[in-house]
Amino acid sequence: MRKKTSSFFYVLMIALFGTGIYYILQLGKSLQNKSVRELPAENASSLSMFQDALHHNMTAALSVLLLQIVVIVIIVRIFGYLFSKIKQPAVIGEMVAGIVLGPSVLGLFFPSVSHFIFPASSLGNLQFLSQVGLILFMFVIGMELDINVIRKQAREAVIISHASIIIPYTLGMGLALYLYQQFAPGNTSFLAFALFMGIAMSITAFPVLARIIQERGITRTPLGVMALTCAAADDVTAWCILAVLIAIIKAGSSVSALFTIALVVSYVLLMLLVVRPLVKKLYNAYTRKGVISKTMMAIVFMVLLLSAYVTEIIGIHALFGAFMAGVIMPPEMNFRQLIIDKIEDVSMVLLLPLFFVFTGLRTQIGLLNSGTLWLTCGLIILVAIAGKLGGSTMAAKVVGQNWKDSLSIGALMNTRGLMELVVLNIGYDLGILSAEIFAMMVLMALFTTFMTNPVLNIINKFSKS
Repeated sequence: MRKKTSSFFYVLMIALFGTGIYYILQLGKSLQNKSVRELPAENASSLSMFQDALHHNMTAALSVLLLQIVVIVIIVRIFGYLFSKIKQPAVIGEMVAGIVLGPSVLGLFFPSVSHFIFPASSLGNLQFLSQVGLILFMFVIGMELDINVIRKQAREAVIISHASIIIPYTLGMGLALYLYQQFAPGNTSFLAFALFMGIAMSITAFPVLARIIQERGITRTPLGVMALTCAAADDVTAWCILAVLIAIIKAGSSVSALFTIALVVSYVLLMLLVVRPLVKKLYNAYTRKGVISKTMMAIVFMVLLLSAYVTEIIGIHALFGAFMAGVIMPPEMNFRQLIIDKIEDVSMVLLLPLFFVFTGLRTQIGLLNSGTLWLTCGLIILVAIAGKLGGSTMAAKVVGQNWKDSLSIGALMNTRGLMELVVLNIGYDLGILSAEIFAMMVLMALFTTFMTNPVLNIINKFSKS
């Protein structure tokens, strides 16, 4: 009985109010101005009207962005899976997927498809969303750093880490002497170009290195602990150097650079001496029995966003602020792991792939269209390996590591991965790197990351024989 009553009420409601809507519209027509444009005449082609509407909806900014995200996530996951099957970190496959979706492959062989998915007018939206992903990613990297681990092996780790920076940095600046006239953009000073080539040669991908160590099951071995400690110290040092370099390059003069650097130092001291203790007190107030309240999560995100905002305003890039916000979070590992778990999936799975593809859209391997250019690319790769792998190996041996562990540390520190792409994109945005040198450096990042596992396998094989 109740079902019949509810059905009768439903039909009556639709009939009455539907009729009411119809009469309201009829009465409203008599009120409107004669010059008001009516809906298209009924004799117009319904099919053409539908096609026009469909085309408009498909080319709308939001529709294009959603399609891009779907395509990017699917392709990146496929490539990540395929590379994991050949014993390579998934991130290498994701980096390769970015290049495949760019002008080097998709744009070359299927230009109409490339233009449909990645029209030039949409790249601004893609860039901004990828930057959000990077900010979240750098925050996670900062939280994954365990400063206590660095302190326990500070002397050896700092020596190896700083050798793995200063040696390739010097070689990178030397390489700039050869590259500057031919490849630097016309309005770029040698100082800016040389400083950036140095930092691009010096970077180590801490997250990729950590995942390689984890996959090889050596996380708790002396080699694994030392490599992670060196990479962590390398990360902190390299990002601080990069912040200073951006300040110098953006300032335009030595006096302006001093003001910017003073602001950077003040910002770092504020984060360490004021914000860090404050966040710790708030953590104690709003966290009970390992459960993070929504208020505490709001505080975490506000610290992250404000820190990124301040460094962007200072002129050293929002990514450094995100990294610093992660470093100063309360040291309790359970708290950090809970925050990482909440952020990492969105950052790593959904937003970070956008950055790989945006980088791929900028990478035009087709520009390397002569033997001379490929030889130059080979020289860049050779210098990168000699500086990072060679410098780290030499320093590790000096501080007392055996040859096997020294070479293994060198191979691991030579892993550049995603962090290199972040640095290269900053250089490209600042107008320091030309399209040709950008493509060469991206290939260098891929090659040096790809070679890590095979080199470690060779080292293990020969050390057992």
